[in-house]
Amino acid sequence: MPKRYQATSTNVEDYWQLFVNRRAYVLQSMRPHAESGRYYYFRPKAGKNGEAPSLAAETVRRHLEGDLTIGVYAMSPATQRCKWIAMDGDYKDSLKHLCELQWELQQQKVDAALEQSRRGAHLWIFGEQPLLARQCRLLISGLAQKLGIPVKGAGTAEGIEIFPKHDELKDGDFGNAIRGPLGIHRAISARFWFYGADYNLDNQLAFLKRVSKLSEERLGVLLQKLGQPSEGEKKEVKAPPRWQHPAQQRQFHILDHLQVCRKAGRNWITRCPSCAAAGRDKGGDNLAISVDEPQKYICWAGCSKEMIRAALGCPIPEKRESAYATG
Repeated sequence: MPKRYQATSTNVEDYWQLFVNRRAYVLQSMRPHAESGRYYYFRPKAGKNGEAPSLAAETVRRHLEGDLTIGVYAMSPATQRCKWIAMDGDYKDSLKHLCELQWELQQQKVDAALEQSRRGAHLWIFGEQPLLARQCRLLISGLAQKLGIPVKGAGTAEGIEIFPKHDELKDGDFGNAIRGPLGIHRAISARFWFYGADYNLDNQLAFLKRVSKLSEERLGVLLQKLGQPSEGEKKEVKAPPRWQHPAQQRQFHILDHLQVCRKAGRNWITRCPSCAAAGRDKGGDNLAISVDEPQKYICWAGCSKEMIRAALGCPIPEKRESAYATG
């Protein structure tokens, strides 16, 4: 069992200032799922008023002491801003990639704190004030592209995950939560620490407070260096040209039926119509369409080509087509 700590009011206050941007939160299950064996996260049960409880200082204290484990949300839908940016890597080369990203950030005068995790690591950047989520995502995706680091969902099944995962949230949406640092992972009863400080709550939180914070002005400068839009600007996403095949003028073209959201690497990224029909993909980024070969597309949530075509009102004819999601 991991060592138990007595969290002070100062510990709780420091943690709140660093990681809590909104009062919504999730809890990690204390027991594994009967079938999968995984320790899932869930929203706390609603009270008599029908509303889920808000995060409180007492809950943070219990998290730090190891009685429970919370997950925190990056974004506030009221402002579309976040206190922090987190990069999660849990694949084979993820620790190496996150270290490369941390080094590149250091060259740009941006501090980032590296946290241990069960299968890789998490890399955290803290804002001097809440920063626009869209610009935070542009910064990390731009640096990752520069370094050749894969980003999960941007044309690849494996890669770092960027929190926040959305550019914008509608009122009432939550986005995606990440395990709150310095707590105990219930699956292995272990506490993961940040590199760079002694392994106890006081020293860890003192270290995180010393990490320099990213200002909105500096973020704008970095985005300009990367060729990305700065504060108040937004690049217009030009519609891709209609893909044509000289031998098959009547072939189905998925780009005739969708409005792309953005370009990421070698893919156009947009909302999966099948996911949207099921009330999912609120971030609008589950479907990747090859820029060079737009007849090739894939939904990272697992929707088949038949489901995608049916949702577009263009079901696949009875004749057999390729097994890969091609037009």
